[in-house]
Amino acid sequence: MKAEKKKKPAPRRRLRAVNREQQIVDEAVHFFAEKGFSGQTRELASRLGITQPLLYRYFPTKRDLIERVFDEVYLNRINPDWLALITDRSKSLQDRLCEFYGAYAEATYRYEWIRIYMFSALMGEELNRRYTKLIEQEILTPICAELRDYCGLPAVDEKPISQLELDEVWVMHGGLFYYAIRKHVYHSRVDNDFPAVVSRAVAVMLEGTKAVTGD
Repeated sequence: MKAEKKKKPAPRRRLRAVNREQQIVDEAVHFFAEKGFSGQTRELASRLGITQPLLYRYFPTKRDLIERVFDEVYLNRINPDWLALITDRSKSLQDRLCEFYGAYAEATYRYEWIRIYMFSALMGEELNRRYTKLIEQEILTPICAELRDYCGLPAVDEKPISQLELDEVWVMHGGLFYYAIRKHVYHSRVDNDFPAVVSRAVAVMLEGTKAVTGD
């Protein structure tokens, strides 16, 4: 009998540069969510089935890759339409905030987003501070302005928003964020009716604010 010829391994499919770069970013998101930013690029390259030098051809330093992951996971998920939704006074503030937090949760309260955020915070990464500052400016400050209008208080151009007002909105925002942490990090029991959780949290803040700021 003739010896069977060994089959040659299938040639590795070459990806276009833009596709290879996105492949690296997508896998890096999963990798850092699992390992944190202390994960080694050598292991990441192995998972991708590429060499470490090839990975560095696209991202010359690990910092470059981390910055791209930050853009992918955080900045790219911020929807510019959210501000228009928050400030649309043709709807009740209760409805606007419930709709916003439903959209915000859909975009951000995910396994990779939550875990990377937590790992970043534990390592003292400035990425968290950048994101927190952005959310305060683009989301929470406008909510404070709308809350002023809801309670019949002076507009922002008459009286600047105080840190106390921001902290009040942060308490609600942070409470909903902690719901996601309990679900995705601690794997704790949570009420699966998230819209109901949001509705109650928003109602408590609105009516509580009106009660403590009224005459």
